[in-house]
Amino acid sequence: MTLPLLGPVSLTGFQHIWWFVLFLVVVAGLVGFYLVVQRSRRRRLQQFANTELLDSVSSKRPSKWRHIPAALLAISLLLCTIALAGPTHDQRLPRNRAVVMLAIDVSQSMRATDVEPNRLAAAQEASKQFVDELTPGINLGVIAYAGTATVLVSPTTNRDASRRAIDNLQVADRTATGEAIFTALSSISTVAAVIGGGDEPPPARIVLFSDGKETAPSNPDNPKGAFTAARTAKDQGVPISTISFGTPNGSVEVNGERVPVPVDSEMMEKVAQLSDGESYTASNIAELNKVYSTLQDQIGYETVRGEATTGWLRLGALVAALAALASLLINRRLPL
Repeated sequence: MTLPLLGPVSLTGFQHIWWFVLFLVVVAGLVGFYLVVQRSRRRRLQQFANTELLDSVSSKRPSKWRHIPAALLAISLLLCTIALAGPTHDQRLPRNRAVVMLAIDVSQSMRATDVEPNRLAAAQEASKQFVDELTPGINLGVIAYAGTATVLVSPTTNRDASRRAIDNLQVADRTATGEAIFTALSSISTVAAVIGGGDEPPPARIVLFSDGKETAPSNPDNPKGAFTAARTAKDQGVPISTISFGTPNGSVEVNGERVPVPVDSEMMEKVAQLSDGESYTASNIAELNKVYSTLQDQIGYETVRGEATTGWLRLGALVAALAALASLLINRRLPL
């Protein structure tokens, strides 16, 4: 929870839990002492005063509202106790050292018009939107793959280069998914060696976009196959997010004949599973934009534990001020 001017005041963990326990006992002791004093005062009054005469002289008994300042003061002490215990909260921060490789399938099946105007054109439009919305500090690279894989843009924060590369995609024969993954891993290793800024390599991700299964090689478990590459990605700590794009009704014209090219999600799902990544499907550009938006949110930000002491201190000070004000208005004196 975040309050205006107060900042985060969540209770998701403490850095100094023993301080919290200690001061909580102190606050509880003060509250108990206040209750004992009030009861003792009432007993002395009943012991030494003539209640019938007191009722005739005093027109009304003390109001129960007189306890509000003390209650507010106790709450203020509790809030300050929480602050001293070092509360923390989750902070969502943009990544600055991450590396993302966007590998786009440009095989002949991407000419299918089951997605208007065709699969490749729709992929280009959605991919450029993904590039524009990705966190600026992320190093993004672009790979086009068909029978071979080509690095069009090495990982960089220059989004114009990535957009131009996506605009210039051209279809080619066959689909070498495994080679695309190995090429992406090589680019990630190269840029990780020069980024620096930490004791560990920067976090990396491969976004693999395709409409069908691998055709070169025919066996994905071959040394250069997709499944072998996915296992290598897992070993290197690089998850693969796969996007299967298209419908079962896709077809392309080859030598004057219509050849069915239905989307095949099975291989892409297995690639994601083997690499500890996630698999997504999209049958139109609206669904594709939604997938890319989800990936942008996952890739572009990280959740870290942050300090939340300031918000609790401010809240405690505010309640203490309210206690003083209530005491002046109700009891005509400060709650001391």
